[in-house]
Amino acid sequence: MFEVLPLLPADPILGLSAAFKLEKNPNKVDLGVGVYKNEQGQTVILDSVAKAQQILLEKEDSKTYITPQGVQGFIDGMLTLLLGADHTALKDNRVAAVQAPGGCGALRILSELIKRCDENATVWVSDPTWANHIPLIGSAGLEIKTYPYFDQSTGGIKFDEMAECLNQVKKGDVVLLHGCCHNPTGADLSQEQWQQVLEIAQKTGFIPFIDTAYQGFGDGLDEDAYGLRLLASNLPEVIVAASCSKNFGLYRERVGLAAMITSSDKVREATQSQIQYIARGIYSMPPSYGGALVDIILNSEEMKKQWQGEVTDMRTRMQSLRVLLADKLREKGANRDFSFITRQKGMFSYLCITPEQVRAMRTEHGVYFVESSRVNVAGISLNNADYLADSLINVLK
Repeated sequence: MFEVLPLLPADPILGLSAAFKLEKNPNKVDLGVGVYKNEQGQTVILDSVAKAQQILLEKEDSKTYITPQGVQGFIDGMLTLLLGADHTALKDNRVAAVQAPGGCGALRILSELIKRCDENATVWVSDPTWANHIPLIGSAGLEIKTYPYFDQSTGGIKFDEMAECLNQVKKGDVVLLHGCCHNPTGADLSQEQWQQVLEIAQKTGFIPFIDTAYQGFGDGLDEDAYGLRLLASNLPEVIVAASCSKNFGLYRERVGLAAMITSSDKVREATQSQIQYIARGIYSMPPSYGGALVDIILNSEEMKKQWQGEVTDMRTRMQSLRVLLADKLREKGANRDFSFITRQKGMFSYLCITPEQVRAMRTEHGVYFVESSRVNVAGISLNNADYLADSLINVLK
């Protein structure tokens, strides 16, 4: 049976990690895998999470299955974090939701739900988008098309072209939008642009699908939810996939939320039954541990405040690293203007260099990131910023 299977190439990002470990250059820099790192290059457990772990260890008294939708305190806390406590969709009981195995699990559940609603629906994704969007959504059997998004010449958004394309999307199609901190480019919609997206959705009847994996890493926890809250307040249906990997640092625990804002309580009830049935057919019952930790944090005022402070610290550090790298490149005489790095947001930035230059960064300088030129800003540090800037200037000559 298995001899018919061809050998597939290594995942481009995970393959980079393996190559980085073998790199002999003592000055090597890893800007590949998208995990937050501190100044020492470590992905540490947040203090709020460590405290929640201890609380859970002391109070958990069973390992039986949890409810099919997941930890209810997690769901309630996350919906409040995403939408705000006073959101009309929550007050009117119009949100169906399940805890999912990470943001990836949420994306897959919701893609299967879209397929059940309309097997001919097309999902539109930004060009570029997170690489895993394509297999996660496409594996559900949905057609995928792209809309213009990133402008390599400016490091910003081709919004006029994006809006022109979205105006042609047919009613019932789905448009995937990054809630904040666009992965892989770091180029985010402004509030005015979100307003225009809303107006286009109202006119054409497309359904927004918001993937939000970095809330709090852009401008702030509430600020980063602006687009989602705007659309959810003014449209009858919005699909939401959320991840706790980055802002809670729960990467390996795989904690996510799949949510559907519906037009009525009755529709919500049917939708809830459907997403639980889909989840049952994929992984049977949801994991508990990571969701239980988020439940503890979000439903304790003291611990939530501690966590919010940690998110602020991570965000401000990444913002300062953006400024640091842009300043170093300018001071050292880079032959290009890299100030766009400071206008991009979140964990990632596109350096807008060629694949050949990316490979030169790796082979000549031991600086590792993917060929699209996406870098993990959190991998920059006070210790490697000069070396990184010198290496980049060298390959641009």
